[in-house]
Amino acid sequence: MNTSDSPSPQRRFNTRLGLLLFLVYLALYTGFVLINAFAADQMETIVLAGLNLAIVYGFGLIAFALVLALIYGALCRPEPAEDVATSEATTTSGDSK
Repeated sequence: MNTSDSPSPQRRFNTRLGLLLFLVYLALYTGFVLINAFAADQMETIVLAGLNLAIVYGFGLIAFALVLALIYGALCRPEPAEDVATSEATTTSGDSK
């Protein structure tokens, strides 16, 4: 049982992984916003099958977010059962009236 206040190694790994994937997505999204803000005419450029850059980039961001969610789900480490049970018991016992 984890009696200290520090998070388990699994939780630290999951948190770091989530933050890393978020930063990767944030970088791509920032690129999208910057292009729209400073070179909006570039978004009208036809890039794929008659679709302009705005459409392709936007749908690409959506698809990439789903891929990142799948990567996170595949790489996320489960917490030990006793840690989960302890945290749930602590949470529910504090909610009773």
